[in-house]
Order: sequence, then structure tokens, then C-alpha cells
Amino acid sequence: MNTQALYSNVRMSQTLVHQDMVYLAGRFADSAPLENDLREQADNILMAIERLLIEAGTDKTRLLSATIYLKNIEADIEAMDLIWKQWLPEGVTPARATLEADALKPDILVEVAIIATL
Repeated sequence: MNTQALYSNVRMSQTLVHQDMVYLAGRFADSAPLENDLREQADNILMAIERLLIEAGTDKTRLLSATIYLKNIEADIEAMDLIWKQWLPEGVTPARATLEADALKPDILVEVAIIATL
């Protein structure tokens, strides 16, 4: 089995490359609470995702799937949809699920997990 784990500890890997697939664990903003601002947290997460994808040998044009967890889906879904649309390259339309995750830490408004291909 050809698997490469990046940024691992005893519990998990932040990035896992297996065959032609890249799996990114759920990411939340590196500098939470970031003023409890969805835009700021999402931008921080999406920049980190871009860096991790590049390190794994791919980029956001190769996204297959995204799972977005929002602390308050009712309040934040429209803003997150706009942020997501602005971040994605034109023509890139990965499968996506958006879920409410009210168990996130109080200062974390959004978390994103990604699957991409090499």
C-alpha cells in the first residue's frame, strides 16, 4: 500500500496521500477566534488548504469533494456559499456537503475537510 502521511501525530494525519487521492482532515482557522468573523476564519482555512494541497502535489482545481461544518448554518450558510464560490476556480464544482456542527469550540465558526486527486 502506497500511503504518505503528512503532519501526523499518534491520533491522525492532517494530510494523507493514497494512490492518486489526497485527503485533508477537517481544518479550522489557525488563529481562532479571529474576532468570531466567518470571512476571516474561512479565508484562513482556505489559504491553509491551498498550501496543504500544493505540498501534497495537487491544487484546488483537482478537488473532488468538500465537507463544510458551520457552527450556525442558519446564520452563515449564505455567506459561506459566497466565500466558497469566490475561492473556487471557474469550472471547478466538487461534490459538497454543508452541515451544522454546533459542538465546535465556541470561537470556531467553520471547519472544512477536502478530498482531491493528484
